Amino acid sequence: MQGKAERAMRHGCQAVRRRVKGIATGMWRKDRVSATVPVEGSSRHDSMTAFDVRHYHELGSTNDEARRLIESGAPHGTVVHADQQTAGRGRFSRRWISPPGNLYVSIALRLGLPAARNLELGFLAALAVADAVDALLPRQVRATLKWPNDVLVRDGKIAGILLEQAGDALILGIGLNVLHAPSGVSYRVSTIVGCGGLATVDGTREKLLDALGRWLAIWEADGFAAVRGAWLARAHPPGSSLGVRLADRFVTGLFIGIDTDGTLLLDTPQGRARIVAGDVTVEAAAG
Repeated sequence: MQGKAERAMRHGCQAVRRRVKGIATGMWRKDRVSATVPVEGSSRHDSMTAFDVRHYHELGSTNDEARRLIESGAPHGTVVHADQQTAGRGRFSRRWISPPGNLYVSIALRLGLPAARNLELGFLAALAVADAVDALLPRQVRATLKWPNDVLVRDGKIAGILLEQAGDALILGIGLNVLHAPSGVSYRVSTIVGCGGLATVDGTREKLLDALGRWLAIWEADGFAAVRGAWLARAHPPGSSLGVRLADRFVTGLFIGIDTDGTLLLDTPQGRARIVAGDVTVEAAAG
């Protein structure tokens, strides 16, 4: 007969250990989660993703706390979770409104990647968020993706992702609207509960880390090609009209896809454009 440990490994069960401890920056609850995630259809099925969750009541920024921990030697898989942030930020250093009731996490990743491959983690993270959101929504509601790593439900942004370098590590910051939609933003937003889902913040975190572990295993086994294919299946369809705000101009064109390095491909009146960074809007169809 199989032992309990072997059965847990095969079925992706989690062993959880909790304790409470205080540190200089405040009180935090530590949840150590170790999970082996079987990857269906992958060429390798033995990847182990271990998450060490430090849960704070309030922080200025989870990314800043993750950076501090990384500089102190925090291992791969360290997760900083705050109930609220007072100085959260998104891409291009924009303020990320962070009231209680939503999920704010930053994950330390020590993957030994060349810098050129860092962009891949944003697509992987978007897929993990989308899978976690889908698991909490009614079956008929499905998350979609917008380049480079926005997650949408019913055309409203439900999550944002921020990747930052910290020495030889990466910080993966994720903000996900669970209960509350931020006010005072210039774009349409959505929440899990507002779209008919049933969720708690801690339960959403567990779904997210499970999905992130699966996608890390797929990516480690099969490379970016598998991630790219899954991302495209959730994105706006080929031929969609997109607008992209660049640093010095606004570009419009038809969505062709993403290149093998994650670069956005658009057909514009001036020819094929490869876009590395920018803000994308989906243009309304004519007629």
